[in-house]
Amino acid sequence: MALHPRARALLDRSHRLGSDPRNTNYAGGNASAKGAAPDPVTGHDVELMWVKGSGGDLGTLTAEGLAVLRLDRLRALRDVYPGVEREDEMVAAFDHCLHGRGGAAPSIDTAMHGLVDAPHVDHLHPDSGIALACAADGQKLTADCFGDTVAWVPWRRPGFQLGLDIAAVKEANPQAIGCVLGGHGITAWGETSEECEANALRIIRTAETFLTEHGKAEPFGPPIEGYGALPGAERRERAAALAPHIRALASQDRPQVGHFDDSPAVLDFLARTEHPRLAALGTSCPDHFLRTKVRPLLLDLPPTAELTYAIERLGELHTAYREEYAAYYARHAEPGSPPMRGADPAIVLIPGVGMFSFGKDKQTARVAGEFYLNAIQVMRGAEAVSAYAPIEEAEKFRIEYWELEEAKLRRMPKAKPLATRVALVTGAGSGIGRAIAHRLVAEGACVVVADLDAASGAAVAEELGGPDRAVAVPVDVTSEAQVVDAFKAAALAFGGVDLVVNNAGISISKPLLETTVRDWDLQHDIMARGSFLVSREAARMMRAQKLGGDIVYITSKNAVFAGPNNIAYSATKADQAHQVRLLAAELGEHGIRVNGVNPDGVVRGSGIFAGGWGAQRAATYGIEEAQLGEFYARRTLLKREVLPEHVAGAVFALTGGDLTHTTGLHIPVDAGVPGAFLR
Repeated sequence: MALHPRARALLDRSHRLGSDPRNTNYAGGNASAKGAAPDPVTGHDVELMWVKGSGGDLGTLTAEGLAVLRLDRLRALRDVYPGVEREDEMVAAFDHCLHGRGGAAPSIDTAMHGLVDAPHVDHLHPDSGIALACAADGQKLTADCFGDTVAWVPWRRPGFQLGLDIAAVKEANPQAIGCVLGGHGITAWGETSEECEANALRIIRTAETFLTEHGKAEPFGPPIEGYGALPGAERRERAAALAPHIRALASQDRPQVGHFDDSPAVLDFLARTEHPRLAALGTSCPDHFLRTKVRPLLLDLPPTAELTYAIERLGELHTAYREEYAAYYARHAEPGSPPMRGADPAIVLIPGVGMFSFGKDKQTARVAGEFYLNAIQVMRGAEAVSAYAPIEEAEKFRIEYWELEEAKLRRMPKAKPLATRVALVTGAGSGIGRAIAHRLVAEGACVVVADLDAASGAAVAEELGGPDRAVAVPVDVTSEAQVVDAFKAAALAFGGVDLVVNNAGISISKPLLETTVRDWDLQHDIMARGSFLVSREAARMMRAQKLGGDIVYITSKNAVFAGPNNIAYSATKADQAHQVRLLAAELGEHGIRVNGVNPDGVVRGSGIFAGGWGAQRAATYGIEEAQLGEFYARRTLLKREVLPEHVAGAVFALTGGDLTHTTGLHIPVDAGVPGAFLR
């Protein structure tokens, strides 16, 4: 069915507004359009409203993300509205106003759009508008900024009553193009889609200009001596060192993925005298504190403080944070309130270093950080012309522990098995490593694609979905410094590492008398030394995180099977196989499991075979190289060719949750080679 012209214009307007972060934050705000369309039963025109549904994002909104409602039914709800104490019941009533099948669930802001008497309505969360909305004298500032063209609506929690309030304000102010919602954001309206968009942008840009022209030069106060930003390289070095320890704190209730932001706005805020006071006040806009919690955890030390002391102090502050959060819950919880969801911070601020944000996945963590950056800009604007005065704590609690938000959480799909896990896979730019990276991402993990070939690694990271799912790190596993740097990159990208796959390798296939010392050393440097270096750094980070972890070695059938002309490769694989046993015994007390996978005959897609080893092995067996996969399959019990995806499946079996009590195991993935049976 063709999309109604009003709905198409609404999508186009939404995309333009949502693509500019000055207009609204990610997934924040909503837009609507009203118009006539035929009723599918009677064929007569009825008045409809298309509005962004619950959980969508304006910048990426699709037709499926729109809720479509009959206006006559929606407006008739005014006659049955039971009052503000029971207004949550109205959300369920929206379902009885829906037109047709499909579409998104109506959001809490549906009433605002339906009750306001205008064909087009935009509700947005721009930093400039929220700065006025959260200023101590926001009503006066709104009048100073806009005159009578923009009205003021005092704070009210989103819902049916807020829709009635805005509708009444519009009716009482026919000259107004929109309003500022205290503690919340802005709403604009218009007779056409173009006029509505122009009015929304006029409010936003006028507020920006007002704050710039009337604001003081240093709204956050003068700099604090010693709290300035560390130089770039030193700053990121410090951040990488702190990241796993901070992730441990943020994951005490449940594991979290991290994101790091050292943008100038964050660093400047943390370098100024007023930042402790403002951070303690917390965020205000409902979209902000739903993702950032009511306030962040703030380290009260300069960036030059001794690292171990900073880590110790963070632990003390975390204990106090959890106690205060539990007290906050106890102060405001009522018998029907949802249970406390956890007392760990979502935002951790480190002066001179930056901001760490946390969530159930990388996107959630990144967006939480973006929202706190929005909050900093709101504080800046409010402090520039007045004083930042967020909504009171009790109202924040009503939003955070709103039953409607709880219901939204219950509707979320079940988490994938590897959700919140961060994996680092060596040799992930091709073959088995690439297949493992794809499987881990498919099961919910974030992946660091570590490969000697930077271009191949970057290509795989892009295949996997980009930086919210995977990042590429060029690394030579024989270099201690490069391995350390790879884990630092993982810490900055995702907060740490929980799952490591030692897959990088080469194979030099020669008889004993033709194997040179250089061949032997190169083979052992890459696989034995490389696995040792990677596992050592993984254990160091996993112990700091206190979340346990998995280390998986991709060894080989050759670790236990004696084949011809393969001394360097097979001896190295035996070394790796014994590393599995040794590390399983040593790291078990830290909840770190170490296991191995023994593949054989993985020809298709293999970087090793493509690099010349396939031709060497084919020559050894007296066959054509193209027949090698089939040759390996024929000699197995199952007569099946082993593919990279089969090895990836074994890695997932070891790390995906069911084998929680297994460590020190080697799983053969060779289609059945009796000589390689483990015994």
